[in-house]
Amino acid sequence: GTLVALASQPELVEVPLGLTNTLAALYRQTNGALALVSGRALFDLDGFLAPLLLPASGEHGAQRRTAGGLLVSAPPVDLKQVLQAAEGLTYIHPGLKLERKNLALSLHYRHAPELENLCLQVMREAVERSAGIELMLGKFVIDLKPSGFSKGTAIAAFMNEEPFAGRIPIFAGDDVTDEAGFEQVQRMGGDAIKVGPGPTVARHRCVSVAQLVEWLQSASTFLPKTGSPGLSA
Repeated sequence: GTLVALASQPELVEVPLGLTNTLAALYRQTNGALALVSGRALFDLDGFLAPLLLPASGEHGAQRRTAGGLLVSAPPVDLKQVLQAAEGLTYIHPGLKLERKNLALSLHYRHAPELENLCLQVMREAVERSAGIELMLGKFVIDLKPSGFSKGTAIAAFMNEEPFAGRIPIFAGDDVTDEAGFEQVQRMGGDAIKVGPGPTVARHRCVSVAQLVEWLQSASTFLPKTGSPGLSA
């Protein structure tokens, strides 16, 4: 929804070779100050962009790989209650899909949107029985993750480290779950870019994935080799 079009299933996302080449060029031109900030697991992000390996945050800030390759994770939480609730829903309603991650999980209802209220009710009740778990509602998905972590906290952590420190952050996203990131970069004097329709705190907008990718391609052409602003997409 930000760098590539949404797919019918999470694992069916296809990343064009041209996009990988653009990201690789931006990574070189910013001296490594390019990071992926996503709700997906780091393993998935790496698979989509292989052989490119970028600094990245996955699972809505619960896991992060620094520019130096250090893996930083949130303290583990007991997902037993939310996992059982999600598995029960997917067993009864095959249109639902459960995506298990390292420290979090996502319940997708894209193919059964009429079940949104039921999924929310069941998963909220499971969260109430659990400690240290937060529920987030995204585009046809309910994310369950460790409390206190977000795309905003991930961006703040990156910006305190080299090679991001002292640069102007730019963050692009398309979902409700990106709003914490938008707020963070704008508090730091940076720019937030909302991709697609919908209300947002971001001050800038691209109407589509294609428009954002075109802008990134232009940036990779015109940015100088060094001293460029940090980008987080």
